[in-house]
Amino acid sequence: MEPLASQIRPQNLHEFVGQEHLTGAGKPLRVAIEKKELFSFILWGPPGSGKTTLARIYANAVGADFYELSAVEAGKDDIRKVIGVRGTLLKQKPKILFVDEIHRFNKAQQDYLLPFVERGDITLIGATTENPSFEIIAPLLSRCRVFVLNEHSEKEMEKIIARTKFKIPKDARDWLVQMASGDARQAITVLETANKLYGKISLESLKEAIQSRHLRYDKKGEEHFNTISAFIKSMRASQPDAAIYYLARMVDAGEDPKFIARRMVIFASEDIGLAQPTALVVANAVFEAVRSIGYPEATISLAHGVAYLATCKKDRRAYDAIFEALDDVKKFGNLPIPLKIRNAPTKLMKDLKYGKGYEAYDKESYLPEQLRKKRYLK
Repeated sequence: MEPLASQIRPQNLHEFVGQEHLTGAGKPLRVAIEKKELFSFILWGPPGSGKTTLARIYANAVGADFYELSAVEAGKDDIRKVIGVRGTLLKQKPKILFVDEIHRFNKAQQDYLLPFVERGDITLIGATTENPSFEIIAPLLSRCRVFVLNEHSEKEMEKIIARTKFKIPKDARDWLVQMASGDARQAITVLETANKLYGKISLESLKEAIQSRHLRYDKKGEEHFNTISAFIKSMRASQPDAAIYYLARMVDAGEDPKFIARRMVIFASEDIGLAQPTALVVANAVFEAVRSIGYPEATISLAHGVAYLATCKKDRRAYDAIFEALDDVKKFGNLPIPLKIRNAPTKLMKDLKYGKGYEAYDKESYLPEQLRKKRYLK
């Protein structure tokens, strides 16, 4: 049976709830839909924010054939099949390829897709929960507009929940809105599960319905943040066994391996820093390995990196230094740079004593006069 979230999916912008900055009067997606403008774009936003729904509404509005792939499962052969579909000679509709979780496509898959987008063989719509700047290759990203979606507000969630037509007590509705944290699809799924299992919607039936391991580890849920926090703190405390255990929990729950690896790259500079400079090299190597091979083999690379980072000595001086310096920048603004270290490409600048007295390996502070005695790296 078709899931409830799919059954009540909005068919047009009139039915769509939220993302007013994109779909409101005069806003870019509404204008594109009203004018039937065909172009490739990326929808970047949290789970359940309406990315797939907007893609389908757009495709229907411009009169295009809509092909949907999940980057988790699809490969080059699946793309090739879509490209190979031919319409009739009398009426060739535009072809839209929607790639859900496009950040899961590796570089080779994105490179393969690029020429078809360039030639206009397909119009690409990608959906991602990750920053496209990090996950989409530059040539492909440059040919797409990026639209940023926000998580649904509480009022928007209440409107979406009302579409299910279930009779929901106020305490159950309020709890569901808070639990779902803006994820419309999760809220609808929990309602549907509670109704199937218990024949009614109540606070108790909703709480029972969410006992699924994967629902409890939703990417917007408390368990997600608790686990990643425990993971980072275990590495910080140099406890590799605990860090690997929390890594295993995330892997088992289906967490995006690139999300885990990205946090490891941050950790390598934030917590290890100068104590072991090669930690950043290892963390970046893990990220690249994960990007290249994906699950299940990426689990091994992640474990390798976690064991290394957890056992490294720790040094947060560089981390503390840059944020103390940033505070001073905000506090004092752009203080005058000492003349002796200013660039002097013209005669006028030299006459104004730009660069005068500069010597390599000078012991005198190069900080602005007001901060001359300041020490950031302690």
